[in-house]
Amino acid sequence: MLDDFLVRALIAGLAVALATGPLGCFVVWRRMAYFGDATSHAAILGVALALGFAVSVFAGTLFVALLMAMIVSTLAGRGWAMDTTLGVLAHSSLALGLVAVSFLPGVRVDLSAYLFGDILAVSRADLAVIVPGALAVAALVIWRWRALLTATLSEDLAHAAGLHPARERLVLTVALAVVVAVSIKVVGALLIAAMLIIPAATARNFARTPEGMAAMAVGIGALSALGGLRLSLSYDTPAGPSIVAIAAGLFAGSVVARTLWQQVRAARG
Repeated sequence: MLDDFLVRALIAGLAVALATGPLGCFVVWRRMAYFGDATSHAAILGVALALGFAVSVFAGTLFVALLMAMIVSTLAGRGWAMDTTLGVLAHSSLALGLVAVSFLPGVRVDLSAYLFGDILAVSRADLAVIVPGALAVAALVIWRWRALLTATLSEDLAHAAGLHPARERLVLTVALAVVVAVSIKVVGALLIAAMLIIPAATARNFARTPEGMAAMAVGIGALSALGGLRLSLSYDTPAGPSIVAIAAGLFAGSVVARTLWQQVRAARG
């Protein structure tokens, strides 16, 4: 019989995988890795604000992540050099958050849980936020799937189809902010971008359709969560980094498998 804390951890991990899988595909297709980093790093500043104003951590991280995502999206639309801008915003917001926490009187909090995640400490109250949030993101991406995909392929094609690329960017912005807010307890601010990118990048090595890639990304994320939890329980390793390590191992395996398959096909041809 599974322990109650382990059941909660499994549910949280699977919920996050459900949200990060399809959303991560768009992050990969649109080359938004730095965008995800900037948004997730800003979550630590949201934690500091939440603690300072005695509001829920989810509300604080969602507010700051959404604000950061909006800033980044606005700057991108104005032609800024985004690699440099995103690097500055990501690391500045993380540093400001860490400094702000140190100035909070009477607050003693283990920031490593927010930096690297603490999935084994997920409570029922946390699940009440994580699961609905993850389901909302998944539903939003599925609802806007065709429009998002068209806008990703070509903005001109999107305009011709009567779509508004800026609106679809806003959908991704909101979805990314919600994912950051619900995932911070599971994998932490420093590793959220990894869970968005690595499963999707792994799935890309095998998938033949966008829908297939999204479904495979969900499965790979779920397998990473299960494997990471098993690794953490067996060897007493930190759970969040263990989940990402399993995901990285699956990605490495996918690269090797794809390379071997290509060599076999070349030999047959």
